[in-house]
Amino acid sequence: MLGACVNYGAEAIVEAGCLTVLSGEILKVYEDRIINLHPALLPKFGGVGMFGHHVHDAVIAAGEKESGCTIHIADGGCDTGRILIQKRVPVLPDDTPESLYARIAPKEHEAIVEGLCMLAKEIQK
Repeated sequence: MLGACVNYGAEAIVEAGCLTVLSGEILKVYEDRIINLHPALLPKFGGVGMFGHHVHDAVIAAGEKESGCTIHIADGGCDTGRILIQKRVPVLPDDTPESLYARIAPKEHEAIVEGLCMLAKEIQK
């Protein structure tokens, strides 16, 4: 992945739907220029195994009143990097993982664009 990014002149990397925690040289070369989309309000419901419907199942089971998504800097940990943006939605009493995701997905689309714009501004400094 690092070779492809360097060869194509990538200035930043966006992880969305990536289930691999990055490690190694790519984190050094692209330090503070890799963002990740997570389908919950970190630091809650992050870490190993917390992806897709697993996150939404956990949020509902915990009785949370709100959920959402987070854009954060990838730092080599599992959902541990500096948070850039969070978008929130209510968790309704009759929610299923699917219905909760249906409200979160549009917020993910907004957040990923906003996060990339924030990152671009930071890179230009």
